Amino acid sequence: MAKSKDPYWMEKAFGNAHGQLKAKAKAAGKSTKAFVKSATKKGSKASTKTKRQANLAKQGMKYGGKK
Repeated sequence: MAKSKDPYWMEKAFGNAHGQLKAKAKAAGKSTKAFVKSATKKGSKASTKTKRQANLAKQGMKYGGKK
């Protein structure tokens, strides 16, 4: 993946998230972090959209820190 020229790409990406991944994690009975780990695992049967959301959340967890 090429580097983004826009330094605020992450803010824009999370601005469109609307808590969808968190809702999926809650429905699965897992924390968001545990759901991300299972969705990004090799051989996961999660949909492509869910995998993309999980990868974005993983990046956010890496840089976001605790609030």
